[in-house]
Amino acid sequence: MNPIQFGVRIRPGVGSGEAMQDKPVDTAWIVLDAANDLGDAATVEVCRRVIDASLKGTPVASNDLHVVLEYFR
Repeated sequence: MNPIQFGVRIRPGVGSGEAMQDKPVDTAWIVLDAANDLGDAATVEVCRRVIDASLKGTPVASNDLHVVLEYFR
């Protein structure tokens, strides 16, 4: 699925699935917007953990990364 179909704002440099996998924090922001719009509290928490880990420079949990990267599929 394409995130544009859901009215999600695409961040510069992120538009294809390949680009989304290269920058998980950018993808997390996109998914966070969609999850907020849909009221998906569990996914919002996952996105926050991915973003926080990225800002702190710590590794992202593989389960969280999987949720973010597979959200629109």
